[in-house]
Amino acid sequence: MKATIIPKILHFKQPAGTSRGIYITRKVWYILLTDSNNPKHFGVGECAPLPALSCDDVPEYEDVLKETCRRLEENAEAKSENVEAYLENLSAYPSIRFGVETALAHYQAQSLQFWHTPFSQGKEGIPINGLIWMGNFDEMYQRIEEKMKQGFRCIKLKIGAIDFEKELELLAHIRQHFSPEQIELRVDANGAFSPTDALEKLKRLSEYQLHSIEQPIRAGQWEEMAKLCEQTPFPIALDEELIGVNDRPTKEALLDTIRPQYIILKPSLHGGIGGSEEWIKLAEERGIGSWVTSALESNIGLNAIAQWTATLNPTLPQGLGTGMLFTDNIDYPLHIEGDCLWYYPEEKEPDIMNWL
Repeated sequence: MKATIIPKILHFKQPAGTSRGIYITRKVWYILLTDSNNPKHFGVGECAPLPALSCDDVPEYEDVLKETCRRLEENAEAKSENVEAYLENLSAYPSIRFGVETALAHYQAQSLQFWHTPFSQGKEGIPINGLIWMGNFDEMYQRIEEKMKQGFRCIKLKIGAIDFEKELELLAHIRQHFSPEQIELRVDANGAFSPTDALEKLKRLSEYQLHSIEQPIRAGQWEEMAKLCEQTPFPIALDEELIGVNDRPTKEALLDTIRPQYIILKPSLHGGIGGSEEWIKLAEERGIGSWVTSALESNIGLNAIAQWTATLNPTLPQGLGTGMLFTDNIDYPLHIEGDCLWYYPEEKEPDIMNWL
């Protein structure tokens, strides 16, 4: 087996406002695994750290990628347990681990249907939330109305980017027209609140009967976050808090200290698939809920996340609605219909090798 690194720059259809600034382009590295004896036998994985957010957004990233590919080629015939041990060694580089895991899954399945599930067979869709990007009041208002018209029953609204009173006005508008039974509202503060005013803001937000809020204060303040989770009038979900927490004892300490109501898993940020599964298991043991989201991946990464998410038999809406962000994305048999992401196995698989 040969492992090749293929870097690519993807372009957003419109600027993507995030907690770490506005993205115009997205740099991605793809790991391509090929069989020298059979050119049709290959697998692709996506490695895409988020600038200033991922714990593996480091200067030596490409060097680690090259070493990873060298080790993969060396151990091509190695037993599966050796591969698992090597993946554990990549815990500090979750986006690389995710790329390796999914390239191997693709290589072994020889299909974009990595695992056998009702989703991969086109029999069931995965429920997803409609994501409203950060913007000014008018932009966010328009985007909310578009999502509602498209049939979304769960909307995630990023807050903390405009005036808090304006954000409350947006939520009030939604609740004037749609009850909690009609539209489930999630908000993501991306750590925008301070520990001194967070609880008061949560109380004001609770008037609009929200499902949950992600990361109300910035990560790393375990004791303050624990107090919030204990006193909050509605559920808190951790996201950025999990970044860089890659070993089991620290994961257990974080969950035991903060005791959140939910955690949110992004495989390329939170330990790849293996690390995310460990997070989910530890959370379930403590009665903590979870859901999965993508992190601005192309359709190659999004498909891998969706195929894996389907194996978890999700019931809550997942954050997998990011597949049409780029002007130069590869066309995959993934489609959003209403409030679900679907995989259509009857569609011809794309010419991935040519696109790369």
